[in-house]
Amino acid sequence: MRIIAGEFKGRTLKTITGPGYRPAMSKVRQAVFSMLESRLGSLEGLRVLDLFAGSASLAFEALSRGAAHATCIESNLKASNAIIRNAELLGLETVRCRVMTEDVGKALRKRSGEPFDLVFIDPPYALDVLASTAKQLVNNGWLSEAAVVCAEVERHAAFDSENLFLPLKLDTDRTYGQTRILLWSSME
Repeated sequence: MRIIAGEFKGRTLKTITGPGYRPAMSKVRQAVFSMLESRLGSLEGLRVLDLFAGSASLAFEALSRGAAHATCIESNLKASNAIIRNAELLGLETVRCRVMTEDVGKALRKRSGEPFDLVFIDPPYALDVLASTAKQLVNNGWLSEAAVVCAEVERHAAFDSENLFLPLKLDTDRTYGQTRILLWSSME
């Protein structure tokens, strides 16, 4: 898998294989970042949270495009180690990329130290955790006032997308094959 744009454009990321792991296809990542940049203008200086990080391709793409810092939460040790190796290969110091090998639900129960501006949620398709993840993000101080939340879920996932991240508003709901991309933000 290659980074699409920015400082690390063309660099290859190590990924893992196994049940529940499906690195974000470049077509989907390109669409996600096009949507984000049209809303935000730039990712420069943003604090990014990548939940169910897998290979952390979304976090690394954001860092490549100017994000100041990314925290990646992944419960699988093998995947977390791949994220750490990728960060080292890209020359990202721990100041710019933090990896937490922990269950996302358990990690989010704690109060965040500093809120995040951009949050990626990409759980394994069979895992129905979007609503509980949203509740913990909102209630435990993980989101900045101007946060944007991007979820990548299976096409037919059922949940109340309009009210999931209140006070954020759903502003995008698109399908790419079997993948559904949703964006919530406080922007009009």
